[in-house]
Formats: sequence, C-alpha cells, structure tokens
Amino acid sequence: MTLFMNACALLVKVLTLPLQIAEVIGLLSFYKRVFPLIVYKISISYNDKMNDNKRELFRNLDKFFPQKGSLRILELGCGSGANFEHYPTGCRITCIDPNPHFQKYLEKSMAKNDHLVYGSFIVASGENLKAVEDNSVDVVVCTLVLCSVKDTQKVLQEAKRVLRPGGAFFFLEHVVSDPSSWIYFFQHVLQPFWYYFGDGCETTRATWKHLEAAGFSDLQLRHIQAPLFFVLKPHIVGYAVK
Repeated sequence: MTLFMNACALLVKVLTLPLQIAEVIGLLSFYKRVFPLIVYKISISYNDKMNDNKRELFRNLDKFFPQKGSLRILELGCGSGANFEHYPTGCRITCIDPNPHFQKYLEKSMAKNDHLVYGSFIVASGENLKAVEDNSVDVVVCTLVLCSVKDTQKVLQEAKRVLRPGGAFFFLEHVVSDPSSWIYFFQHVLQPFWYYFGDGCETTRATWKHLEAAGFSDLQLRHIQAPLFFVLKPHIVGYAVK
C-alpha cells in the first residue's frame, strides 16, 4: 500500500503545483480574508456534531478556578469564538489568532455570549506569545489549531510559560489515523490539496506525541472517532496540567 500511496500523493502534488506557485508569489493572500468566513460557517456544523465532546471537555474547567477572582482563559487560534458557549459565566477571555480577519466574526460570537468578560484580541502566532506575561492565565484553550501551527513543540512551551503553576492546557485536535487504516492512506494522499483548503492545516500529525513530550505534570488524553468527514475522524481530546 505504501508504494501506491506514494504514487497517489505524488499525483496530487503535481495537480496542486499551480497552488504551490501561487502561494510562493503571494497570489493566495486573498484566501486569508475568505478563510475566516469559511471557518465561521463550518464551526456551526462542527459545534453541533461535537457538542457532547466539548461539553464533557470544558466541564473540567471547574478544576482550575483560582482561589480568588475569575477564571482567566487564553484561547490560542481563537478563530470565530466557537468555544465561548461552553465557558463558565464570568470567565475572563483573551483571544489570540494570527489572522486579523477573524475579528468581525469573533465579535459576533462575543455578542452572543455575553456571560463572559472579554479582554483584548491579539494578532500573533501560538509560537510567539510575547504579549502575554509568564504565569498569568489559569487555562490555555487550543482547539483545531495544532494541526496548522509551524512548530507544535514551541506552541506548547509558550502555553506552559503563560500558564500559572497548576494551570491547564485544554485541547481538541484532529490527528493522523492508524497506519493500517484506509483513513491514513487518504489523509496522506489528499494532504497536498488539504493544506491549501485549510490554510496550512495538516491531517497527518501525531499531535499526541508532542503533548506527551512537552513535560506537563499530568496529561489526560483520549483518542476518539469524531462524527465528521472521514479524514478528520481521528481526534484527541483532553487537558494537560503545568
């Protein structure tokens, strides 16, 4: 199957060559304006299908409230704010995303979820959180983000830096499937095309390995099969404690 998979992947790479060239010369920059709208629309369906998983995950936020004051949440790759409805009343939210064009969709979600207190929207990558102080938040939330960051390990180290001792990193990510499965085959074959559709998204990452190697004091991680398009079915969900 490996030879066949490699041949198919090569064919897809050839077919996406015009997209590769367009990216190099900057012609795809317009897509960063369109992508937030696509995410906003898709997140409605995703939230509906993953509602039970999100509710179960974010129920654990109660474990990380500080002794005094509100729960401080930093959301990496906040996108259009699809997680806001699951956060407890009174949480203070700081949003970070490298794409500034998400802001107007983010504001729509903020208006719908006025049970939360919103801070600034910071335009930055997860690898560079210099705008956030050390040990300054109780929880970092990162959902459907580690599939597209440039340096997963750097993102996790930055998350640990800004978390207070005993704080937690919450995650929900699609990952690569078992190598013996047909999903794994199609993930690798379609990846060259998926990269452009998903603005850098990769379906072939074993993200749980990075979490295991990140040096958290406790890691609560489950593998699940999400009710989604087949190449996105394999997911990991959980939280890691600093």
